[in-house]
Amino acid sequence: MKLSILMPVYNEEERIADALKQALAVDYPCEIELVVVDDGSSDSTPELLAAVDDPRLRTVRHEYNQGKGAAIRTAVGLAEGDYMVILDADLEYDPKDIPKLLAPVLDGRATVVYGNRSFGSHSAYSFWYVMGNKAVTTVANILYNSYIGDLETCFKLLPVALYRSLDVRSRGFGMEAEVTGKLLRRGFRPYEVPISYHARTREEGKKITWRDGVQALWILGRERARRR
Repeated sequence: MKLSILMPVYNEEERIADALKQALAVDYPCEIELVVVDDGSSDSTPELLAAVDDPRLRTVRHEYNQGKGAAIRTAVGLAEGDYMVILDADLEYDPKDIPKLLAPVLDGRATVVYGNRSFGSHSAYSFWYVMGNKAVTTVANILYNSYIGDLETCFKLLPVALYRSLDVRSRGFGMEAEVTGKLLRRGFRPYEVPISYHARTREEGKKITWRDGVQALWILGRERARRR
């Protein structure tokens, strides 16, 4: 099996070098490729990406910022792996957890695996961020009669062909809700494994806002009401 690690990047000059180093240093149980999409960065991110020499790394650049969903759509189009997982460049997620997501797939126990974050005082920058995430996840569970613990997690591992078949159109952070809504409608119940997480603050560059939470709720309702 080959795993495609997809990394959307936008103005991450302070973290991109460490993010790439950490991702490429993990001892994965299978072959991997790292596909990085620079989503129109205006800082020194493009130069830092160009300086990394590793045969497992491929990069592509959007001429202007289009959003996380659009960046992932581009990355999926380039992916050559059998499975894919998204890894943000903000260092909130630890790539050392990716083998834990792979284990249920390699053992034949799962097709879709989510990384479930446990929030604590050291891993969440605000009360409202955590409550918003729990609210969106709860609404999804009610609408789809499911029980998942963390809808908004970045770590979603699934077959590349399955993701392509979902035809995800959300260009921003709404893609997280769209992916989950479409998977649940098709009867996929993600297998969840615990992962580590350390949220950065607004001052450190966190981009998601309450508006993204409202959009996620709308997308979940839209996908639930959509005809099969």
